[in-house]
Amino acid sequence: MVDVQTVSIAVASASVVAGVIYYALQIRHQDKMRHLDLFMRLYSTWGSEDMLNAHRRFLALKVEGWDDFVEKYGPVAPLETEPSQIMIDVDRIGWFFNLMGFLVKEKIVHIKLVDELLGYWVTKNWETIKPLVYGWRKQYNIPESYLWFEYLYNEMQKRKQRK
Repeated sequence: MVDVQTVSIAVASASVVAGVIYYALQIRHQDKMRHLDLFMRLYSTWGSEDMLNAHRRFLALKVEGWDDFVEKYGPVAPLETEPSQIMIDVDRIGWFFNLMGFLVKEKIVHIKLVDELLGYWVTKNWETIKPLVYGWRKQYNIPESYLWFEYLYNEMQKRKQRK
């Protein structure tokens, strides 16, 4: 026969277990929401007027490679001089996607979100900037330049192949 004390201990234990499970689920949900919030804030940056204008100019680039870019627009400006508008635009686009790549690598932003909202632009922009990146990596001996942008592009290509 079961007495009242045993039932109350079982109910209390079950309540504690249910509370821990609920709390763990809430923490997991909050973490997911913070990551989504971060991504959406970055995505709204992508849609800002400054970024859209920079992207339009970036997409108008017609260069065959690093040497062609330097011939048309000049070398990357040293730190003590003002960079050209196109260099600012290239950096703005490159840094944005470099950040996205880092966040995907660190699993702060899920690649599915990036793919759904920016997938086409990851591919298009990397293919545009790639010859420039390889050129300045070589010229300035900076092998990690836009490393996470390249990582993001490669991950998107793997994802495409799996689909």
